[in-house]
Amino acid sequence: MSTPILAVREVVRTFGGLRAVDGASFDVEQGSITALIGPNGAGKSTLFNVVSGFLSAEGGSVQFEGRRIDRAPSHRIARRGLVRTFQVPRTLTRLSVLDNVLLAASGHPGERLSGLLLRPARARAYERKTRHRAHELLELVRLDKHAQDYAGVLSGGQRKLLDFARVLMTEPRLVLLDEPMAGVNPVLGRQLLEHVLQLRAEGGMTFLFVEHDLAVVMEASDRVIVMNEGRVIASGTPTDVRSDERVVDAYLGVVPPT
Repeated sequence: MSTPILAVREVVRTFGGLRAVDGASFDVEQGSITALIGPNGAGKSTLFNVVSGFLSAEGGSVQFEGRRIDRAPSHRIARRGLVRTFQVPRTLTRLSVLDNVLLAASGHPGERLSGLLLRPARARAYERKTRHRAHELLELVRLDKHAQDYAGVLSGGQRKLLDFARVLMTEPRLVLLDEPMAGVNPVLGRQLLEHVLQLRAEGGMTFLFVEHDLAVVMEASDRVIVMNEGRVIASGTPTDVRSDERVVDAYLGVVPPT
C-alpha cells in the first residue's frame, strides 16, 4: 500500500478546557479529493489550522510526504508544497488582481540583492515566466479580464477564485480548501469545483476540503472523513459515509436518498 501524502495521527488541540481536536487521525491519499465534514464545532477548521501550521498541535503528529510538519511554521509548510485557502479570502485589495497572484510566486532571484546585481538576466527571465504563469492562472479561473483591476472591486466569490489562483501560483502538491462554496453564488461555485476536478484529472493534484454543501461533497470527493466533537467518527467513500449510522446520528439526521 502506498504512503499517504498526508498522515494525521492522534492530533490534539485545546483552548482552555475545550478539546477542539481530540485525538483525530486520518490519511489523505496522493492524487485524491478528500472531504472533511461534520457539524459546526466539530473541530474541522481547528484541525485545518494545525495541519497548515497556523496552530501548533499539543499532541500527536502530522506528516506530509513522509516528513513531520506539525512543528514547522506555516510559511515553511507552504514552501514544502502544502498550501491552503481561507473561508474569508485574504486579498490585498489595493493591489491589482495580477499583482495579487504574482506575489504568491517564490524563489525570485531578485529577492536577494546579490542575485539582482550578479544575475540580472536570470531575474528578468524569471519575471517573464511568472507573469506568463499568473496570466494563465487568471484565465483558468476566468479573472483574466480583471487582471489590471484593483482586487478590492471583486465580488466575494471572485475573491475566492483569486485566492485559489494565488494558491496554484505556489505550485502546490496538496491544497487545503476551507469551505470553498461558502458565500459563493452557484455559478462561481460550480466554476471552482470544475477547476478542482480538472487539476486532479490532468495533473494529479491532491485536495483536502472542508465543506457543508453535501451535494458538492458527494459529487466531488473520492473519500469522506467525518468529525464530531473533535474526533474522527467515520471515513470511507461518499456512499459508505452517507449510510453510516454514526454519521446519520451526529450530522445528517436522515439518510439522504440515493
